[in-house]
Amino acid sequence: MAANVWILGGYQSDFARNVHREGGDLASLTAEVVRETLAAAATRAADIGVVHLANAFGELFAHQGHLGAMPATVDDQLWGTPATRHEAACASGSAAVLAAIADLGSGAYTSALVVGVELEKTVPGDTAARNLGAAAWTGHEGRHATFMWPHMFSEIADEYDRRYGLDDIHLDAISALNYRNARANPNAQTRAWQIDTTSNPVVEGRIRRLDCSQMTDGGAGLVLVSDAYLRDHPAARPIGLIAGWGHRTVGLGLQQKLDRSDEYVFPHVRQAALDAFARARVDLDGIDGFEVHDCFTPSEYLAIDHLGLTGPGESWKAIENGEIEIGGRLPINPGGGLIGGGHPVGATGVRMVLDAAEQVAGTAGDHQVDGAKTFGTLNFGGSTATTISFVVGSAKEVG
Repeated sequence: MAANVWILGGYQSDFARNVHREGGDLASLTAEVVRETLAAAATRAADIGVVHLANAFGELFAHQGHLGAMPATVDDQLWGTPATRHEAACASGSAAVLAAIADLGSGAYTSALVVGVELEKTVPGDTAARNLGAAAWTGHEGRHATFMWPHMFSEIADEYDRRYGLDDIHLDAISALNYRNARANPNAQTRAWQIDTTSNPVVEGRIRRLDCSQMTDGGAGLVLVSDAYLRDHPAARPIGLIAGWGHRTVGLGLQQKLDRSDEYVFPHVRQAALDAFARARVDLDGIDGFEVHDCFTPSEYLAIDHLGLTGPGESWKAIENGEIEIGGRLPINPGGGLIGGGHPVGATGVRMVLDAAEQVAGTAGDHQVDGAKTFGTLNFGGSTATTISFVVGSAKEVG
């Protein structure tokens, strides 16, 4: 990257909370994330040059749109600060981070506040599932599915099975690992859950209950700054560096994507990761861990081979060999990912970058990967229609 973009600090809410039941709403959640993110970054709202807010489904779950204006609504110090809302389904948070990087890289601003917020517990579970289905190709796919996204990722698992063979035992292992990792994460939605593996009913196709991420209320935030900001604020202490990024967008339809496959099921996913590696001037061996998008177990399964940890269709090898566990060759989702940690859609991409920064800063607590200096993220929107990847480096290594 031509200019450095630093992560000054960030915040994640407790994803086990039910904000709606607490009497809160998108305004109270945004206020919390703005306040706590600024405090974590030791930054004043008055020092923020631009705001980027990520939210995917505010109109459907909370009947609230125009969320770019919400930070100024809840914090007078942001009144008049340019702000924009970003929607890219489950990759909304990463899209907001990309926009902030572009603003800082242009030199128009030296600091950016990135906020991701989502409420999903305002409606019954089946209604929530229908709301989330709006990110698929409405009317063109999944018309006979009861639950759109479990159906879509079951189709992806079936594609792997047709091409390479897929044993569900490896999907079960991904689920078990993420629930286990979540126990050490104080913000994880399932950290206190007692997981009953004997009760695992089918949701759609080959997707069972334990294969699924959760309906989640939550938010996450970051303060990103440029080199110029650090020169003007010598007391500022970044916790990480955005070393590289990759971004690919393809059509909404799953079959459209499968029709364009090569040796990889989703070549554009592979390319997004390679773009991030190239910009960061690293290869996979230079990365100490990854936050990947396990909205369902097949999405983590496909992330493993698309990152290059195994050959195409051979993700099972890394699972069986313990390579994705903490202490393995490439720990994946050490805090529980989406399945264990929770998935408030608009916040997920922001949370991933924050978790990566905490890993390289050595502040990830009980789910710390020892010696982590470089960490990656891989965030999907829809059936990978939007794919965004980041490489986060240690501020100490650069500074």
